[in-house]
Amino acid sequence: MTLDLEAKKVLLRKIPHGLFICGVREGDEINGFTASWVTQGSFEPPLVVMAVRSEGSSHGIIERTKHFSLNVLRADQKELAAVFFKPQSAMGGRFESAPFRYGELGLPLLEDAIGGVECELVGQVVHGDHTVFVGEVKSAHLNQDGDALNLASTGWSYGG
Repeated sequence: MTLDLEAKKVLLRKIPHGLFICGVREGDEINGFTASWVTQGSFEPPLVVMAVRSEGSSHGIIERTKHFSLNVLRADQKELAAVFFKPQSAMGGRFESAPFRYGELGLPLLEDAIGGVECELVGQVVHGDHTVFVGEVKSAHLNQDGDALNLASTGWSYGG
């Protein structure tokens, strides 16, 4: 059996993705990245599932601290998503681009996003170049409801 690589790329890029800012904190260090491989995994308990690139610095922080936040971006926040999407050479700095506060678990929550959740890591699957983290939602903060940013509306592509 042979895999048609072009067909695979086109078809996998048809899977709809939201764009979120994942925040992590370890001591005084905070970091974040744009996450697009995110979905709700369970109603009870409330779980979210997120794939994170294995070699990223935030990946290790999630494994060590067992916590992460997910901020839901407004439909007009493409530029903010781009700030967190670009590779950086050192930890931190990205959260200087937008006002944030620390949630109940001490994780960064963007003040100008639709809102955010703080999650406790309850499982993970290590396979391929991303790790699938499963987080139980421990706190939820709604700033103002509205339409959420999605990957298709940006003209960007990730994956495939």
